[in-house]
Amino acid sequence: MSAIAWIALSSLAAWGWLSLGQGFFWRTDQRLPTPASPGPSVLPGPSVLPGAAVPPGSSVLPGAAALPNAPGTAGPAGGDEGTWPSVAVVVPARDEADMLPESLPSLLAQVYPGAAEIYLVDDGSTDGTGELARDLAVRYGGLPLTVSSPGEPEPGWTGKLWALRHGIALARGGPKDPEYLLLTDADIAHEPDSLRELVAAALGHRLDLVSQMARLRVASGWEKLVVPAFVYFFAQLYPFRWINRPGARTAAAAGGCVLLRTEAAVRAGVPESIRQAVIDDVSLAKAVRDSGGRLWLGLAERVDSIRPYPRLGDLWRMVARSAYAQLRHNPLLLLGTVAGLAVIYLAPPAALCAGLFGGDTAAGWLGFAAWAVMAGTYLPMLRYYRQSSWLAPLLPFTAFLYLLMTVDSAVQHYRGRGAAWKGRTYARPGSEPRPQ
Repeated sequence: MSAIAWIALSSLAAWGWLSLGQGFFWRTDQRLPTPASPGPSVLPGPSVLPGAAVPPGSSVLPGAAALPNAPGTAGPAGGDEGTWPSVAVVVPARDEADMLPESLPSLLAQVYPGAAEIYLVDDGSTDGTGELARDLAVRYGGLPLTVSSPGEPEPGWTGKLWALRHGIALARGGPKDPEYLLLTDADIAHEPDSLRELVAAALGHRLDLVSQMARLRVASGWEKLVVPAFVYFFAQLYPFRWINRPGARTAAAAGGCVLLRTEAAVRAGVPESIRQAVIDDVSLAKAVRDSGGRLWLGLAERVDSIRPYPRLGDLWRMVARSAYAQLRHNPLLLLGTVAGLAVIYLAPPAALCAGLFGGDTAAGWLGFAAWAVMAGTYLPMLRYYRQSSWLAPLLPFTAFLYLLMTVDSAVQHYRGRGAAWKGRTYARPGSEPRPQ
């Protein structure tokens, strides 16, 4: 056989292993688990975490009491004497005035039968994010909202984790810690029962961290081409089934929606223990797992990201800012990744072309078979995103774009720019954030 035929055979073998031996990563059936059995009815209780301490510069806006369960409604499995645990929702926000009018009302409107309060941390915004949040709380009512700002990050902290540290400290400032922390981004919109379902899943399955991969926006042509593949590649790196097994060695989370048991956060020392992490969600999950916590990660059905990425440049920056950090800034891992992407994703169409136009029959058939398996594994993700199955054969082209984004991420790193987000850059591990 020719060299291209052998490469195509290697690609087909790799796809056989990926399809069956990589935790069935391509399936999309890992959804929020329901409690194994219904718990006791929930007793009505206050919606505000009592006695929360608020430092100077913060403001607390009163909200309506959380609605208790309707008569006969079951509470969470494992609930303490029929009551739901208290929850603090922490939202780091930097220049999010465009997102808040849709995302924040969805949090304020949460129908949660226990005590819940929102802490929005305005991380040095210049677009009036904090004031807009206060206005929205007055306009919509709902859960109580505290708006505060921590100032610029201290050396050794990334901006988001610095904001989370401040928000968690606020939430734990009262006489009693909230039992759970919901860490959610300012561009995430929740259905009204999202918090209740997250807590029910955590209690019913004794989970320390429950995370949902929010359904990302897919509207423009570039979003349709790139966004489903982004989640597909993430699941390939971190198979959800592996993460969700008791005693799993694989750990990951989706930072847009993480419900974390406060006791587990304290035990893992987060966010202090991961303060330099650029890929904060994966680092958070690993810290919780390493401290004995149990994780769950799946695809969301009622949690959506509303942030638009209409142009290729927007998506490019989104991927490139952390791609090389994912490879631990290791040039050998970069070379291996580029070679792997080339063999697994790019070789099949090249081999098929060799068969069609170069007369290499073996290469053509092997390339066709590998490409067919690849496209078949992509179909479930396209269905989840309600996209046409005709996008499946385009996965090699999308993978080529991701290869270029990864290389560009490394180039930016060695130019001293590193991960960049809203005016801050993180050039290398241990360096201080600095303006662009």
